[in-house]
Amino acid sequence: MADKSSSGSSGAPTQDSTKKVGLIGLVGIVISAMIGGGIYNLPQNMAQDASAGAIIIAWLVTGVGIWFIANTFRILSAARPELTNGLYAYAEKGFGKLVGFFVAYGYWICNCFALVAYSVLIMATLNYFIPDFAGGNNIPSIIGGSIITWIMYFLALRGAKQTSFLNIIGTIGKLVPVIIFILAVATIFKFSVFMDNFWGMKDGVALTLDWANVMPQVQSTMLVTLWLFLGIEGAVVVSGRAKSQTAVRKATMIGFLVTLGLYVIVSLLPLGVDSQEAVGKMADPSMAAIMLQSFGSWGEIMVNAGVIISVLSSWLVWMLMLGEMPFAAAKDGIFPTAFEKENKKSAPSTSLLWTTIVIQVVLVASYFIGSNAWTTMISITSVMALPCYLFCTLFLFKIALKKDSYPTGIFASRTSAIVTGVIGSVYGLWLIYAAGLNYLMVACIVYAVGIPLYIAGVKQHDAKAKLFTNKEKIIVAVVIALGIAGAVYSVLQFGHF
Repeated sequence: MADKSSSGSSGAPTQDSTKKVGLIGLVGIVISAMIGGGIYNLPQNMAQDASAGAIIIAWLVTGVGIWFIANTFRILSAARPELTNGLYAYAEKGFGKLVGFFVAYGYWICNCFALVAYSVLIMATLNYFIPDFAGGNNIPSIIGGSIITWIMYFLALRGAKQTSFLNIIGTIGKLVPVIIFILAVATIFKFSVFMDNFWGMKDGVALTLDWANVMPQVQSTMLVTLWLFLGIEGAVVVSGRAKSQTAVRKATMIGFLVTLGLYVIVSLLPLGVDSQEAVGKMADPSMAAIMLQSFGSWGEIMVNAGVIISVLSSWLVWMLMLGEMPFAAAKDGIFPTAFEKENKKSAPSTSLLWTTIVIQVVLVASYFIGSNAWTTMISITSVMALPCYLFCTLFLFKIALKKDSYPTGIFASRTSAIVTGVIGSVYGLWLIYAAGLNYLMVACIVYAVGIPLYIAGVKQHDAKAKLFTNKEKIIVAVVIALGIAGAVYSVLQFGHF
């Protein structure tokens, strides 16, 4: 897949390397994409339905699973360095243009939902600083979120390199409150409180280690933990703008290890201060509630300010990343030709514009969801992201399975690649199972709605092109059928409530 930031056939870069993003900038993108507002409410999100013991197991499962997904990106960046804009390119090369389209489109749309979740969170946080604002998911909040959306659009038009400094500053700004929180809470942590009802309570009785009780608790955290790691592919998505694929690999693993460590500590420390029940009922953001309770108003102010800095920083990073996906897909002939346009800063201007429009439409639609807007948006985002990761792990398994399709001389052996692909795929399938029927049905609707966009893109690039192979016709029929089923199911559920 070629674009202005790719190498030519001779291997010489076609774009000045000084205009590309280096390791520090890529690490900033990865961390900033993952650590958004979610970490500030992580104690409550995890403790709501899971005990300390279950949370530890959940992080072990998540840590192992996400490591294999991160390692998938790391290996693929070495095995297929020519495939920039990772997720889409891997799916398209491995399974054809239609699957590539679904990954590009699904990743694009699901993270537009994520930015609407950011809007809900940041508007709710403003309540602390503007008591009469009453933000969250109402008309003033929709207006405020719309203003931020368009500001981020104009900033993203400056390009990945020009905004990388802002990303680094934003990353530092969001990490400082988290580190202060960890250090402060560690001073009042009590092991006896942490061990009390370690496996949870049911009907007033303390539970013991019993998989029948523990696994439902673990499963309840899966969409939360997946949401927290969305963005781990950040360096891969913008790899076409990176100085080297080595920097992409290093940034992916550094970002993963830093964020995993922070998530584990932030979710467990509060359970050594308060009971699971108390933490699970705290108001958003729960880090602020803990700081206020234990250290006074300065801690609450710090956390709420951190939420705003963190969300704004992540918002900009995601705008940059989302602009890349339709742009890359248009270059390969499966998105309309208009998405190929770049401005003087090498930013995908048309793609960014349509990303902003989609966010705006979903933002307005979120008003009708009511108080559950945050939960709904992050759940839809997580479920729609699952196929994107799954096809990447399957692609790695596919190329590693055949000796002649896997390169020699790279850091990962064929055996390592096969194991990574298999375990990553199993983890992805288990997440789909853990997601539950409600959000899977919504995801099916969104995927079905995207099919006309694929048809328009293919026909614009080649009016005589065959739209679907026989296998792809079956896939389209299944997606449409699931979309219709999802629409019927959602209407029935809405009527029920």
